[in-house]
Amino acid sequence: MKNIVCCFILLLFSIEGIAQNHSQIQWKSWQELDVAMQIQPKPVFIFFHAKWCAYCKKIDREIFTNKVVVQTLNTNYYTVRMDVEQTDSVFFAGKNYTNKQAQSMRNGVHEIALLLASRAGVSFSLPATIILNNDLTPRKRLFEYYTSSQLLRFL
Repeated sequence: MKNIVCCFILLLFSIEGIAQNHSQIQWKSWQELDVAMQIQPKPVFIFFHAKWCAYCKKIDREIFTNKVVVQTLNTNYYTVRMDVEQTDSVFFAGKNYTNKQAQSMRNGVHEIALLLASRAGVSFSLPATIILNNDLTPRKRLFEYYTSSQLLRFL
């Protein structure tokens, strides 16, 4: 009887873990993205943020918890999120990227964020959301706060 109760409790925790797993966006690291794209290419959703960005936090809290948004992103895209001030090197699409600005300035922006989320004649700003095609060419870019319905139309 004791074994049956233990198995039941273990099963309950397993089911809860699986349910929680599907209720969150399945973010990948750049390295995981690189491997996944070699195996099965599909569009890529990239969210650039920073710890100090209030709208980035609001998107995390209100948009990336929406069940329809989570399901759409997990089903149709590989998803990557990145703090633009991180100093770790990123290997992506056959090239190594670093945060060179961090060596000489406060709040330096990572090279890959500058590459993918910069606009001519406009200062770098957050939040920045980038959609890449299967071949990693930019499809769409969004540089402002958005609601769940706006994001779903954007996707």
